[in-house]
Amino acid sequence: QVQVVESGGGLVQAGASLRLSCTTSGRAFSSYAMGWFRQAPGKEREFVASISRYGGNTYYVESVKGRFTISKDNAKSTVYLQMNSLKPEDTADYYCAARPGPPTSYSGDYLYWGQGTQVIVSS
Repeated sequence: QVQVVESGGGLVQAGASLRLSCTTSGRAFSSYAMGWFRQAPGKEREFVASISRYGGNTYYVESVKGRFTISKDNAKSTVYLQMNSLKPEDTADYYCAARPGPPTSYSGDYLYWGQGTQVIVSS
């Protein structure tokens, strides 16, 4: 069983930065593509970013392009989401997920999920 654990959320003001981290246990981390998703109160979960197994390919939802960066350190079994220039509309619970195979933007493709970390951006 693969465990996924996120960390790094918090309360920040608009314009600030946060870095979310996500680690997995179990099978080799390098065998997974990783994705970040978020769910705001009253809204459906949405794709934020994903990265291929060895980090060579990254994908972002349009609303975070140029502000968020996903990266993967297989030696540390950790994936990061660097979030800059945060906006109030980025407020959500952020979830990390893992899947074998290529990264996608569809949550149903991901097999393993963390419990989420909360990000609140005040105006």
